[in-house]
Amino acid sequence: MEPSSTPHTLSLHLEDEDATVALAQQLAPLLCGQHPATITSGSGGRLHLRGELGAGKTALVRALLRAAGVTGRIKSPSYALLESYNVSNLYFYHFDFYRFSDAREWLDAGFRELMHEAAIVLIEWPEKAGELLPPPDLDILLEYSGSSRHAHLSAYSDKGRLWLTQLTPPHRP
Repeated sequence: MEPSSTPHTLSLHLEDEDATVALAQQLAPLLCGQHPATITSGSGGRLHLRGELGAGKTALVRALLRAAGVTGRIKSPSYALLESYNVSNLYFYHFDFYRFSDAREWLDAGFRELMHEAAIVLIEWPEKAGELLPPPDLDILLEYSGSSRHAHLSAYSDKGRLWLTQLTPPHRP
């Protein structure tokens, strides 16, 4: 899908790790096509995760993978660049491009064929691949806010916009 020139956005305050897990638990059925609103759009999609080191990108991905049914150890792809998982014939590809020093490294690594619509593609540090990556359905920017985080979600496709409409902001005491 072509990216929208004006993305739809949602900003959430994530008070603690439980709030990050709750966000992942809301996202998982949307990406997996298990939410009633997404049954017709099917499973799969691309998420870009951005933010400083330690902002919670990998924690969000781990919680999302757990909520989607991944069991066993979930490793960070920081050194391997890619970790893949299969749950009920649904493929998850978790990339980490932090170590890239040139956008062409993404092409040289041969990852383009893994960017198909039926897979769930989670990319940390997408900016390291520059303009060579296909646009995301949803871009998530995690930022520090004292001891908590802010998550800024931007949808760049119809599928991403649908996902945003289904998210419920966490309740604050």
